[in-house]
Amino acid sequence: MWEQIRANKRNSILLLMMMAAVLGFIGWVIGMAVVPNPQGGLLGVAVALAVWLILAMVSFSSGDAIFLAASKAVPVDKSVHPQLFNVVEEMAIAASLPMPKVYIINDPAPNAFATGRNPQNASIAVTAGLLGRLNRDELQGVVAHEMSHILHRDILFVTIAGVMLGAITLISQVFLRSMFYSSMMGSSRRYSSRDKNAGGAQAVMLIIAIICAILAPIMATLLYFALSRRREYLADAGGARLTRYPEGLASALEKISQNTVPLSVANKVTAPMYIANPLQKKGMKLSDLTSTHPPISQRIKILRGMGGASFSDYSDAFQKTAKSPVPIPVSALKEKEHIDIRSASQQQLADNKKQIRDIGDIMQRTGGYRFIDCSCGLKMKIPPNFKSKMVQCPRCGITHSV
Repeated sequence: MWEQIRANKRNSILLLMMMAAVLGFIGWVIGMAVVPNPQGGLLGVAVALAVWLILAMVSFSSGDAIFLAASKAVPVDKSVHPQLFNVVEEMAIAASLPMPKVYIINDPAPNAFATGRNPQNASIAVTAGLLGRLNRDELQGVVAHEMSHILHRDILFVTIAGVMLGAITLISQVFLRSMFYSSMMGSSRRYSSRDKNAGGAQAVMLIIAIICAILAPIMATLLYFALSRRREYLADAGGARLTRYPEGLASALEKISQNTVPLSVANKVTAPMYIANPLQKKGMKLSDLTSTHPPISQRIKILRGMGGASFSDYSDAFQKTAKSPVPIPVSALKEKEHIDIRSASQQQLADNKKQIRDIGDIMQRTGGYRFIDCSCGLKMKIPPNFKSKMVQCPRCGITHSV
């Protein structure tokens, strides 16, 4: 396992270096366009790397808090959703990891992600829609997938890569907007005949800078997506291994793929962190190059093709299904462990109407509502801004303390 983690880190560092090269190059080109001499290029590289360094330091110290705040995730305790806490505790024990913090996102779209600097400071966030649609085995599969991201040390590198993507996009947008406004104000430079050659060279560099400013975020995004897609396969394999029940995760992904409700809190930077692409519309076919995640149908087919629950079983199923290299490091496949697939848990599935009610209840509990069950069978939902210490049941008239 440790050899696998080291291989994962090496691959992550390689991709991050490539993204850093893109950032440094765009800084150099913009610097040369503004100040047409070597000092201008070096100044541009220095400014670009300084911006990234500041953002990277912020992401390392509080990147998880930024992502959680951007996703409007609310920290919850066990009373809000006991089953979720029970499943997270089980998977933390199975992975030999500390118990992560648990968050719920008040959104009806089913999805989840993990974030944090390290396993000791990790968090798992799930949407209310996910909790309302999945049974226990399916929820366990999703939580195990996210726990695998924590176990494989994905969370820090994905956070830093996201910050770098943000830095590249920020620098590109600032430059393009400044060029737009300067042209609108008529502030283009005028050169004498003596400086015609120098002015022509600077104009060429300016055109190159504009092209690079447009293409650099696209290149960085593709690198970011490549990092995310490979990790999703690896987390699927780890999740199946932790639960010993690949069908749970496969069934959960199937339900998530059928969702027609958009995830309102997701954006292009946070999208790769989720278990399924929150920006892809139902029925829209995206190529592997432009998608934040592997094809969900392929992930399901691999999981359902596993003859056991080990990494080797996932590798065998992957080779039969996909046409790309196996995402699991070779060192993780050297030990031929055998893990039998367990049987499904005995749990009666809720009907669709009850699931919709459950989603509403979860969102209200997360939003601070208090629930009071009256002896007449009525469930009263008290909003957080309710000031009185007593409330009367509208059905039977019994008074309850709040």
